[in-house]
Order: sequence, then structure tokens, then C-alpha cells
Amino acid sequence: MSASAHHYDTILSPCITEKTTIMSEEGKVVFFVPLTANKKEIADAVEALFGVKVTAVNTIKVHGKAKRFRGIAGKRNDQKKAVVTLAEGDSIDVTTGL
Repeated sequence: MSASAHHYDTILSPCITEKTTIMSEEGKVVFFVPLTANKKEIADAVEALFGVKVTAVNTIKVHGKAKRFRGIAGKRNDQKKAVVTLAEGDSIDVTTGL
């Protein structure tokens, strides 16, 4: 499967934290995705862009926190994360980029 512009729009960026680094040892990779993306689209995009086999996709919607900036109330944007489980033996190095 070749990568198209739609696949690049589906995967926004990798989520790199301590927790996701530990998860990568179990064959799981975490990406930020658009709020409208579904699990099938995410799996297709990861398989096309990175050339790996996806066995499962779990999504998490993170609601933006209410914050104050210089006394003015505001709200951070909502985000959606996708936890992609890869097939045995496949891996993605998120530090190199596309």
C-alpha cells in the first residue's frame, strides 16, 4: 500500500513521553491524530507510512484543561491519541521522522 496525502493528514505527530517510551518496549506506539479520525483510518495510515503490520488500535480523547493566562480564562484544545499495537517483530523509530 502506498502512502497518500490522506495518510499524512491522519497521523499528526508521535507522542513522546516516559510512559510511551516504556510502551514502545511492548510493541505499542502512540500518535496524536485528528479528532475525526477513526481506528480503521489510523491503522491504514500507520501501515502505509511505516510499512508495518498493525494488530490493534485504541483511541483516547483528551479534553482540554481550563487554564488562565495573565488573568484571562481560556481552554486548551482537545486532542485525540491513538495507541497502535504492532505485530510481533515490527517496530517504529519515532525519533527519526518520516
